[in-house]
Amino acid sequence: MKPATIIGVSALCFAAIQLIPFGKNHTNPPVTGEPAWNTPETRELFFRACQDCHSNETLWPWYSHIAPLSWLSQLDVSLGRAEFNVSEWGREGKNEGEDAADEVREGTMPPWFYLPAHPEAKLTDAEKSALADGLEATFGEKEHKE
Repeated sequence: MKPATIIGVSALCFAAIQLIPFGKNHTNPPVTGEPAWNTPETRELFFRACQDCHSNETLWPWYSHIAPLSWLSQLDVSLGRAEFNVSEWGREGKNEGEDAADEVREGTMPPWFYLPAHPEAKLTDAEKSALADGLEATFGEKEHKE
């Protein structure tokens, strides 16, 4: 195949996938409850680093409107909200807050792929420690059996 044909077919495929509706509905459900944060600093750090996937106050960036990135964004937000959502606090079976402090301490949250597009979520070591301590104070910590 000639390079011009490959480019043309690729452009056509890219245009065609924009018609797939998944990942384009960027409405945020209403906030129905919020945890009793231990301090305003914990809340501020959480909303700076975690709100997009773990609340109903997601800020949808420009790339979340372009497939296939829109699909990945929608999937990450859907999974994050299903696991742990501070905007629906108190809803039974909806939150796993007791793991939050461990995940911040271990560096698994926020995930590495989120940080390049969201530099505000990159926390200093002191901020990570403060957030983890605040999350533990707010939500408790799951007992791990070894």
